Amino acid sequence: MGTYKQTGTESNATLAPARSRAKPPPMYKVLLLNDDFTPMDFVIVVLEKFFSLSREQATGVMLKVHREGKGACGVYPLDMAATKVKQVNAFSRQHQHPLACVMEEN
Repeated sequence: MGTYKQTGTESNATLAPARSRAKPPPMYKVLLLNDDFTPMDFVIVVLEKFFSLSREQATGVMLKVHREGKGACGVYPLDMAATKVKQVNAFSRQHQHPLACVMEEN
């Protein structure tokens, strides 16, 4: 049962649900970091495979990583962001690329 607060004057008081002040959980931005060795095509594959981006969207993010040093892949709750970072880093190492995936609070 929720918390209630009294509204109105004493003669015509009613109970109304109190507004919840719980904040939504923090979200985390997953980023790819540029390096001088990972092929652009591999970055596109990662973006399509792990972040479900279209070829066009993946190419845009890849170019942002290439030009600006990092690019956002998506924003997720903590557990999902951490899993994506771990999966991308493992996939990159498996294919012998130094591509780095990190997360930061949004």
